[in-house]
Amino acid sequence: MNNSRYRWVIVAAGGLLGCVAIGGMFSLPVLLQPITRDTGWSVAGVSSAMTIGFLAMGLASVIWGTLSDRIGPLPVVLSGAVVIAVGLVLASRATSLIEFQLVFGLLVGAATAAIFAPLMACVTGWFDTHRSLAVSLVSAGMGMAPMTMSPLVAWLVSSYDWRTTLQILAAVVAAIMIPVALLVRRPPALAVADSAPGNAEPASEMSLAQAVRSPQFVVLLATNFFCCATHSGPIIHTVSYAISCGIPMLAAVSIYSVEGLAGLGGRIAFGLLGDRFGARRVLVVGLLAQAFGALAYVFVRELAAFYAVAALFGFIYAGVMPLYSVLARENFPLKMMGTMIGGIAMAGSLGMATGPVAGGLIYDTFASYAWLYIGAWGMGIGAFLMALGFRPFPKATATPVPA
Repeated sequence: MNNSRYRWVIVAAGGLLGCVAIGGMFSLPVLLQPITRDTGWSVAGVSSAMTIGFLAMGLASVIWGTLSDRIGPLPVVLSGAVVIAVGLVLASRATSLIEFQLVFGLLVGAATAAIFAPLMACVTGWFDTHRSLAVSLVSAGMGMAPMTMSPLVAWLVSSYDWRTTLQILAAVVAAIMIPVALLVRRPPALAVADSAPGNAEPASEMSLAQAVRSPQFVVLLATNFFCCATHSGPIIHTVSYAISCGIPMLAAVSIYSVEGLAGLGGRIAFGLLGDRFGARRVLVVGLLAQAFGALAYVFVRELAAFYAVAALFGFIYAGVMPLYSVLARENFPLKMMGTMIGGIAMAGSLGMATGPVAGGLIYDTFASYAWLYIGAWGMGIGAFLMALGFRPFPKATATPVPA
């Protein structure tokens, strides 16, 4: 049937949209030092734009997710694509630190949220089988940003100033994302769920108010917060940390790309493992491994060691991230999936917001990133303990629909 084929079009479109959107927002770690050199703004000040961005993503994730439940993912994703491009252009024209922080953080951050939660909710609705793999493939597309968009930004800023680089990046975002957004469609499963009162939807009788107050949802929120707080600092400050160790700019960005390449493999591997052994079990093991992967950065100084740790850490942290959407789909009705995944994404964004400013303040204070990675390890252990406390809802069983 055409729907069974088109669901893979949704996966491909979601992966490409996510890659370009994440690449737009995560251009800042690559541009961090060029911006500070050109403007005289502090590392902590410029990094704070990412913190504001993650906070904006957090709030906007719930709004965009709920909106996608009501009007469908296409208009939401299309709006996000336009605003990301506009935000990058406006950020390139900022003349003060506060202006840059607010424009880049609020506009680009909030618009990026319009891509993640609606697309993840959409994909989970298109798949009954191979769901973990499908969600992981979309996430893998997002993980391609360090291998594609980051080197592009690094190449551009080697030839142009950071302002021109952001303007060119905005043109790339618009040229790719706007046409691809038009391919996104609502999952046909929504019509089936609405028309079949005897369906086996997870907790199909649950209201949205009951869902957001459930222990399952609260644990998913807490786990994702601690999980993202674990890898936020290491992701955002990898390039700056490597440069502070004497590694040249392009080589430092290549470490970021290695992390992204490993993450691509991690997303696919964890997706296959999730389908085979269950998303919750794989998530718990992955979170424990992630904590020690973050701690390993404390001990590296040379390029080869950076590559090794980046490959390990990228494989793990990227692999666990799609599993939250799978757990949400397994435990809550499809009709509220945008809101559920938006809420989980909000918690993750708040966790991500801790890394940029914490890393900047730690470096500005100690001229070292060591305490950033030690703190990340502690957050990682917290995420692991939270995941151990997750208890899925009892499985729903289908009942015959009266003739």
